Amino acid sequence: MARLETVPVEELEAALEGADGRKEVTRLLVAIIYKRGPSVPMIAEWLDVREQTIYRWFDRLEEEPIDRAVRDRQRPGRPPKLDASDREAFRRAVRDPPSEAGFDRPAWTTELARRFLEDALGVEYSRRHVRRLLKDAGLRRQTRQRPAEAADRDERTEFWEPVDR
Repeated sequence: MARLETVPVEELEAALEGADGRKEVTRLLVAIIYKRGPSVPMIAEWLDVREQTIYRWFDRLEEEPIDRAVRDRQRPGRPPKLDASDREAFRRAVRDPPSEAGFDRPAWTTELARRFLEDALGVEYSRRHVRRLLKDAGLRRQTRQRPAEAADRDERTEFWEPVDR
């Protein structure tokens, strides 16, 4: 039995017009190409994708509605340490000067944001993840050269500021 016999190419093309993610577009294009004639091994070689992966995509297209079949399924994972309200509280806090959160500093630094997360919200994150949270909150990382007398300790000062200021 040939693959995707029950999936009309017109429906795949219509779904392609509404696809918004790179993975969804790739999966739909692979199915459309396959429906037009080339074999799975040939397509797999062209795209440097395992044949087994393409067959799994086809299985889902045959079993589920197209819009759901081309999207990644939810995968279990570690629950976030911050819930949505805590994340929003962090976002609001770092959009204001640190003095509003009780810190005597002129600007947010990664370490200061990390301390805020620990003190105010009770979570510990790596510096890298705190940088991600700051960026997601709409801040951008800045660095300034320190004066010559402080250059021995550290040549640059890192701080974060809102992008729209």
